[in-house]
Amino acid sequence: MYNKNPWPLTLYFDGNCPLCAREIKILRRHATHGRLLFIDLNSAEFDAKALGFTFEHMQSVLHARFADGRWVEGLDATLWSWRAAGLGFWASPLTWRALRPLLAFGYRLFCRLRPHLAWLPHPDGRRRCVDNRCAVPESQHAPDASDTLKTRQP
Repeated sequence: MYNKNPWPLTLYFDGNCPLCAREIKILRRHATHGRLLFIDLNSAEFDAKALGFTFEHMQSVLHARFADGRWVEGLDATLWSWRAAGLGFWASPLTWRALRPLLAFGYRLFCRLRPHLAWLPHPDGRRRCVDNRCAVPESQHAPDASDTLKTRQP
């Protein structure tokens, strides 16, 4: 039976994903304390096995758990997290029956493409780090005076 007060909702997200991190930033800004909790799958304290999942499964699709232990995934996790943050109006198209199959297809496509979107800028300026190593792009050197003179000569 549905619990009338399912809060808090715990949202398990990939903090290294630039698009995911942008959404979490919005949700954090609007969430009230005790209604929506956030757990980054990449934090040292996170243990997928303790929840009965593999890390890969948790990363493959958004997961959320209600206070009564019920899990929701994918579009439903998105819908309920936005509702928990008081932004349910923006997620209401996720409940429209006519649109739901198209949105579900789009979400599955996003989940497949998401690992390839790591090149997008991260909202907190982090670079994607793997195995405790972060790739930092080489800085471009400023042209020296001789380079500038060479380009200006006819």
